[in-house]
Amino acid sequence: MIPRYSRKILKEIWEDNNKFQIWLDLEILACEAMEKLGQIPKGTSNKIKKKAKFKVKEIEKIEEKTKHDVIAFLTNVAKYVGPESRYIHKGLTSSDILDTSFSIQLNQSSNIILGGLKTLSKSLLNIAKKHKYTLCIGRSHGIHAETTTFGLKILGYLAENKRNIDRLKNSIKQIQTIQMSGPVGTYSNIDTRVEQMIAKKLKFAIEPVSTQIIPRDRHADLFCSFAIIASSIERLSTEIRHLQRTEVLEVEEGFGKGQKGSSAMPHKKNPILSENLTGLARVIRSLTIPALENITSWHERDISHSSVERINAPNATITLDFAVQRMINVLNNLNINKKNMMKNLNLLKGLPYSQNVLIFLIENKVLREDAYKIVQDCALKTWKGDMSFKDNLLSHPRLAKLKISSKVNNIFNNKNLFKNVDKIFKRIN
Repeated sequence: MIPRYSRKILKEIWEDNNKFQIWLDLEILACEAMEKLGQIPKGTSNKIKKKAKFKVKEIEKIEEKTKHDVIAFLTNVAKYVGPESRYIHKGLTSSDILDTSFSIQLNQSSNIILGGLKTLSKSLLNIAKKHKYTLCIGRSHGIHAETTTFGLKILGYLAENKRNIDRLKNSIKQIQTIQMSGPVGTYSNIDTRVEQMIAKKLKFAIEPVSTQIIPRDRHADLFCSFAIIASSIERLSTEIRHLQRTEVLEVEEGFGKGQKGSSAMPHKKNPILSENLTGLARVIRSLTIPALENITSWHERDISHSSVERINAPNATITLDFAVQRMINVLNNLNINKKNMMKNLNLLKGLPYSQNVLIFLIENKVLREDAYKIVQDCALKTWKGDMSFKDNLLSHPRLAKLKISSKVNNIFNNKNLFKNVDKIFKRIN
């Protein structure tokens, strides 16, 4: 992943140094387990731990000849360990180390992303609570619909983010799985108890039927969760972009001192961060298809998944982590323009209250079809002319008989909206 969209904490998880350290830790855990079971001489694992180390550049040089990364790693470690190195990797196959290490790296990355989502929830909740009763127009099809509150608008994104947290937790549980089962997963030369002891140390589950590799449906599930999270971030970023349009201008991304919006137009303040998040979401979603295709392998194993994962896993986790952190930054620095919200709310001269009028007429014994036609006729006059919706209603001959003028103030208000705001908030809190 390019540095522009990478955080160090995620990038380091996928660097060779961390990967080889996990491999070494797993090999040592296997030796410790075998020693406890009396399968290798006492004191062996301590001797290995004291001497074991590796050097990335040396591994790379060995791999140029062996064309096999695990063998290159074992050869390099053996150089430092000495005679006891003969017990390292005893009864194991490469996939035992590779797949278990991959599970650990995905777990490390995903838990950082999970922490970011929890912080994102806090940012969303802060805005939702602050603007619980801040009126704004709700839109359907991009057209003014009825009044809502900005707090309710943001609350919807909070509810979605909470679902994403639950979704990611479930997916993390799926990849918290290890295997130490040897060639084709039969434990032919390794005791099943070794795997159990390592799993207990790692606090991971055991893959019940590994076939020599951990089945890739687990990983595909995780990548699908990544894609959904990315789409949720894009949905919110798209809303911010729409609300920042000049004609709307209900919210704005923070604009730092010294920041420039355009090389040609000094007046510009563009929603560049939200636009960037839309682009990042596209990248993350695109990585789901290769993860799904990785589910298929030949017989007990092949390595068609390997090259995909070397690219896919770092790119997906690093990009999603960056996107989550960027969205938190956008929300924490969001400028919210209540004045423009009220201006836009009143733009259609009372039309958002059309359902209130419709219900008033129905409750006054006007047939629904007749009531709808009356309200729509008055609404269309307001769309086309200068008179307010209220004035067009008051001038309608049928409504004069219902004495709507004395009840109009009860129709053109938001009491029906406010009475349920607290109820909706309680569902999320």
